[in-house]
Amino acid sequence: MALSLTVSAMSTFTLANVSIDDFLAKHWQQQPLVIRGGFEHFADPLSPDELAGLACEEQIESRLVYRRGGEWQAEHGPFDSYERLGERDWTLIVQAANHWVPEVAELVKPFAFLPKWRLDDVMISYATPGGGVGPHIDRYDVFICQGSGRRRWRVGARGPHREFAAHAALLHCDPFEPIIDVELLPGDILYLPPGFPHDGVTLEASMSFSVGFRSKSPSELVSALADHLLDKELGNELLSDPGRPAHHQQGRIDATDFARLRAQMQAMLDDEAVLADAVGAMLSRNKCELDLQPLQEPFAPAELLEYWRQAPLLRIGGLRCFYVDATVAAGVCYIDGTRYNFGPACHGAVLALCDNDELDHAALAPWLEQPELAQALAQWVNRGYWYFDD
Repeated sequence: MALSLTVSAMSTFTLANVSIDDFLAKHWQQQPLVIRGGFEHFADPLSPDELAGLACEEQIESRLVYRRGGEWQAEHGPFDSYERLGERDWTLIVQAANHWVPEVAELVKPFAFLPKWRLDDVMISYATPGGGVGPHIDRYDVFICQGSGRRRWRVGARGPHREFAAHAALLHCDPFEPIIDVELLPGDILYLPPGFPHDGVTLEASMSFSVGFRSKSPSELVSALADHLLDKELGNELLSDPGRPAHHQQGRIDATDFARLRAQMQAMLDDEAVLADAVGAMLSRNKCELDLQPLQEPFAPAELLEYWRQAPLLRIGGLRCFYVDATVAAGVCYIDGTRYNFGPACHGAVLALCDNDELDHAALAPWLEQPELAQALAQWVNRGYWYFDD
């Protein structure tokens, strides 16, 4: 089926002639795709001045990329002025803008056919004519949504492209022959899988909104498991090998001992509950700050439940809420790196909580008499994870 979803009053997302199944079968992590008119009647969810305002904030990650005397330069924010840069050849980049601007967070919703745990963030760039960040290769999937203005994109084939540091903060690749050479107009989308070299150059002052999806490496997963075992004081049992034969080569770790050691580690990987907790906490932890606004007058659980009848609760942009098949039947979920266990009776509540960005009272009504859940909801709202839009 083709996807069509209204993002706002001004824009509708559609894959037009490509069904979701075809996209996932033929393009996802395989081949780039230009989606003409992916967003119909697209309107920038924020202005360049508002983007510059975000880049003024200490807690928001931002960068400037430009060239001076033919050399690439990059600076990290916050920034309070751009006059020195002139009218050409520079780009302002703000990471995780979906954490701070609800209208930007709406851009994530059309891509709900991909799991939320793969979502990285929505990066926004404003570029003057000639601006760009140079030819480079990303290790993640990205949907580059063109906002106002025009930008030319060249994309090369996967291959053994040499990469080098054009600046301490910029990893570039050698020039490449394009397999795609396209000018994106407002509402167009360029999908890029990992490993394809690409280079975008702005033709006129423009805004670009990149919805990125990133997986995890084995080293990251193993590190998360090790951290979890240390934090929870698990896996401390030492190797036991009664009845072993005499050892005759002191410098040797023989195949039998190596197998015993490997079995110890494999036992941790085979423990689904332990692995679910390690992975759930890791994937729900945010790498960038959230726009948390704790309530000055906190709700008591009973007060929250009564007020909730009047308006839905909205999840703040970027908050990561997940459950894992191995433990969800026990009522376990992971929110912003923390494990919560509400018991088997709250299994349905965990599904509703994690699967929906907006929650009305009726969605959780069957479970609200569970005191642990009511207490956690009040805690989350008071902390700013969920809020009432009033």
